[in-house]
Amino acid sequence: MDTEKVGKQIAALRKAKGITQNELGERIGVTFQAVSKWERGETLPDTGILPDLARILETSIDSILLGDEKRTEYKGKFTVSDMRSGLSCLKKSGEYLGTDNQIYRAAINGINTELNTDIEAGFKDDYLFEAFLAEAIIQNLVAGLYVDLSDVKNNFKHEHFKNIVLNFCSKYGIK
Repeated sequence: MDTEKVGKQIAALRKAKGITQNELGERIGVTFQAVSKWERGETLPDTGILPDLARILETSIDSILLGDEKRTEYKGKFTVSDMRSGLSCLKKSGEYLGTDNQIYRAAINGINTELNTDIEAGFKDDYLFEAFLAEAIIQNLVAGLYVDLSDVKNNFKHEHFKNIVLNFCSKYGIK
């Protein structure tokens, strides 16, 4: 645990509430010197104090101890190759069903309408296909799923889309 980061977080939360070190100390039964030591990163609050500290600062214990380094619970994991296969299956469904088939047309029209695009153009152009692949991966990240960074780094042909996905991975706590 990084005592300096915890101290900075306590200080920021306290100041945001407009509470002095003395007031915070009085409310949780410690001296202002103890609060000062926490904020300077010299010591950590005792674990028994953390629930009261979180309540007074109107935050969670995790927020106090982790700050911006939030723990993320992922709903599941996927791979880039699975996503690529999924998009390829969509293309294959047009080949198997026929591109004029009502089921295929409904699926394609739904995608095109929702994404304001032409997904079939992506079936014919490798660069556009990777744009759709990146979008599909980003949608999974937004939905709370996990992808391994090495998988992303190794399975994109175009640096541009790989970097976009890696930036989103970082944004969603995947390091």
